[in-house]
Amino acid sequence: MLAIRLPEEIEARLNSLAKRTGRSKTFYARKAILEYLDDLEDLYLAEQVMRRIQSGEEKASTLDEVEARLGLAD
Repeated sequence: MLAIRLPEEIEARLNSLAKRTGRSKTFYARKAILEYLDDLEDLYLAEQVMRRIQSGEEKASTLDEVEARLGLAD
């Protein structure tokens, strides 16, 4: 269970959207949180990989190198 306080303007927008679409405020809050979590997780993973590349722990490959390694080069 999660309870959050929203600024009045956001609460009003959420109420309006829910009324116009016949969906619950909870539906939209859940959807927004899930999408934002996906973005945050992607960002966190990308930052981890970038740190490994910058430290030399991991190497990046160009598209040409990947295609050649997989036998997909022209």
